[in-house]
Amino acid sequence: MSSRVRPGWMEKPQPVTQAGKALALAAVVLLVCVPFLVIVSTSLASTDEVVANGGWVLWPTEPTLDAYRDILDGGIVTHALGVSAGVTLVGTLLSLACTVCLAYALSRPGVLGGRPVLLLVLFTFLFPPGMIPSFLLVKELGLLDSYASLVLPVLVNVFNLVVLRGFFQGIPEELYEAARLDGAGDWRVLWSVVLPLSKAALAVVGLFYAVAYWNSWFYASLYLESDHWPLQQVLRTYVIAGSGLTDATTGEGTVTAPQTVQMAVLVIATVPILLVYPFLQKYFTKGVLTGAIKS
Repeated sequence: MSSRVRPGWMEKPQPVTQAGKALALAAVVLLVCVPFLVIVSTSLASTDEVVANGGWVLWPTEPTLDAYRDILDGGIVTHALGVSAGVTLVGTLLSLACTVCLAYALSRPGVLGGRPVLLLVLFTFLFPPGMIPSFLLVKELGLLDSYASLVLPVLVNVFNLVVLRGFFQGIPEELYEAARLDGAGDWRVLWSVVLPLSKAALAVVGLFYAVAYWNSWFYASLYLESDHWPLQQVLRTYVIAGSGLTDATTGEGTVTAPQTVQMAVLVIATVPILLVYPFLQKYFTKGVLTGAIKS
């Protein structure tokens, strides 16, 4: 009885291959975890320890929360944190709602003007506006020094729109027809049929929008005054400046080392996304690949 030859991808990995994969994975984990550990440790270190170690601490011998107290007692970071949270929450909800409505309309065959609108949307993806035209548009609309300037110019992302459109097209046509036979209109079909079946794609797109709004600093530097800055712009300014935070109202600086304060701000800016991501990670492969393959 002749033995069948199994494909290479079905063979059991050799010990050398498994060891190589383990070493590569360990190297990647170290490259990611060690810098983050240094950031957290430096934010928890005392001023004397930071100075003695040249500005960076791998493991603090006497952890302290002085840097976080200085940040939260002042008005800059707490206000910026509230701005970032508000812009992220409102912007994500508005962007998700607009993207869902537009993607659903463009996914249905026979929609009046659907093809030209889709081409127009894709044209903006290939030829994005420059910084000066965007600034002039925001200025003419009266959005300067307004939080709306951080949301309205980037309300719909073309990539997210294409992903949702492809996902909606992948829903069996029989479900649409069944809902129509039951007398459901477009809004009813979207709310009762499409959205419940699109939780994976909605979670992925929503996270994409949330991360983009949370990490956005460029538009804030263009459109907002310093007293309205979000957290990322505050972080960028003081990390590049290399100095500690100064309270805008009292003019008093923090008593801890500048590096400690900067790392503490970085931790505060990073932790919210790290807390949200694990709950949505399982939707990534299904949500992104389904929309990308179909579209």
